[in-house]
Amino acid sequence: MACILNIETSARTCSVAVSHDGAVIFHKEDTDGPNHATICAPYVDEALSFAESHAIPLDAVAVSHGPGSYTGLRIGLSMAKGVAYARGVPLITVPTLKLVCVPLLLYRDDLPDEALFVPMIDARRMEVYAAVYDRALHELRPPQPDIVDADTYAHWLDNGPVCFFGDGAGKCRDVITHPNAIFVPDIVPLAKHMAPLAERAFLNDDFADVAYCEPFYLKDFVATKPKDMLHTTPPPGA
Repeated sequence: MACILNIETSARTCSVAVSHDGAVIFHKEDTDGPNHATICAPYVDEALSFAESHAIPLDAVAVSHGPGSYTGLRIGLSMAKGVAYARGVPLITVPTLKLVCVPLLLYRDDLPDEALFVPMIDARRMEVYAAVYDRALHELRPPQPDIVDADTYAHWLDNGPVCFFGDGAGKCRDVITHPNAIFVPDIVPLAKHMAPLAERAFLNDDFADVAYCEPFYLKDFVATKPKDMLHTTPPPGA
């Protein structure tokens, strides 16, 4: 069993947790964000101090790997890699879409046993990042960007109940009107829900390369020039 520092920065909420033997013993979150650039490091320091004050040595660092906010993912992974390298412990990457499923498994016993899970992360307009899982979190369809219309998930809906949740699901409610569609509100990725996934990865020696690991953006990150650079008047003679 392990003591794991968990970091989640893929969405607006920034959260950090410490799990020990699979149980969460410290958790802190900021819901006023995105404030990841200023909040993440102090939260991590506080989490590490908590573990040290209880004489619990750190065994690994886990981070939500994406997809999600490009900036948030970079901040979280950079912090996780820094701690893992400095402490000499392994790095665990947790798929964000799988992470979003955890609170349904832990706290929602009112959902049909045969229901499939479609976690959704908001992209833009009617686009979401989504995957399809069964209740054991086996991946039935890998993560991909979806432009949602009434037929996007028809194959799955025609065969039984499907739960849609995550910060991208709300905007799809009026589009996905199939009678088998179940929308679960107020589900966001949080570090405290990473514990079971991170613990399983640790026990399976499923570690990432600290030096070369990159965020799972799902779509290519494209840097753009600031507007003032785009409209700058060329100097004389240029």
